[in-house]
Amino acid sequence: MLKKAEGATALDSPHEVMSPGHLACPGCGSALSLRLALKLLAPDCVFVIPAGCMAVIDGPFPISSLGVPLLHVGFASTASAAAGITAGFRARGDRKTLVVGWAGDGATFDIGLAALSASAARNDDYLYVCYDNEAYMNTGIQQSSATPQGAWTTTTPYASPKPRPKKDILTLMMAHDIPYIASATAAYPDDFARKFQAAKRIRGFRFIHLFCSCPPGHKSLEADSIRISRLAVETRAFPLYQVRRGRFSLTVVPPRRPVEEYIRLQRRFSHWGEGEIKRMQRQVDRQWRRLKGLTRAETQRRRV
Repeated sequence: MLKKAEGATALDSPHEVMSPGHLACPGCGSALSLRLALKLLAPDCVFVIPAGCMAVIDGPFPISSLGVPLLHVGFASTASAAAGITAGFRARGDRKTLVVGWAGDGATFDIGLAALSASAARNDDYLYVCYDNEAYMNTGIQQSSATPQGAWTTTTPYASPKPRPKKDILTLMMAHDIPYIASATAAYPDDFARKFQAAKRIRGFRFIHLFCSCPPGHKSLEADSIRISRLAVETRAFPLYQVRRGRFSLTVVPPRRPVEEYIRLQRRFSHWGEGEIKRMQRQVDRQWRRLKGLTRAETQRRRV
């Protein structure tokens, strides 16, 4: 169960923006994330959604479950369309309406990366959210550059798993020196709410990276979606942090749990032996040491 988000009155409210009866799979972490985000951002927002799971979950035209205006766009054009819509609002003197690009990892890490980078470099004034379920789930669970090394997908079967690690999208976004960058998950709703509320207030390009459990793609139980998302944080496989105007901070520092607890709930890793588990543990530990180093550097900078 989600615990109450302290100080997040929008999440406390029984009022729902997203309608029931949408087309998400049971246990879909992406749909839950969208539901929470809409409660925090509506009504003064417009969503831009490319091809992907959410374009289907929303419902068949002309029906929509979102409860706010939205535009469906091509796979590669989330950032370009969001930038254009924002420019139109600003030209009319509207600085209140928030434009939100809501795209999966395939449309963000891969197909839309050039447009995303260009928009971030211009510091366009909107919020880009990547809901990351670590593969092209909507079209049949194909590998993306967000897929973990060694994980099963339909294009990287057990006999030939993905040979390279997951792309570090947040480090890539940090290189653009944008006003706000954060990672979040619906399994930590307090942290989720604080980050979306911060992003709502800030001007310029904002990027939030969401971990979203996917029962069909991760080969996991529907009832385990929140548990898996929480374990992703507790095992430090998906650290929660933010970079606000260049200042880095870890927002959740959990007690260290072995990454094997996270892996064992997902049959996309069922072919792994001890060697693969140890390799992922080393990757996770290395990433955590790097983030702790950024924390120490930020602490020292503030002391100067």
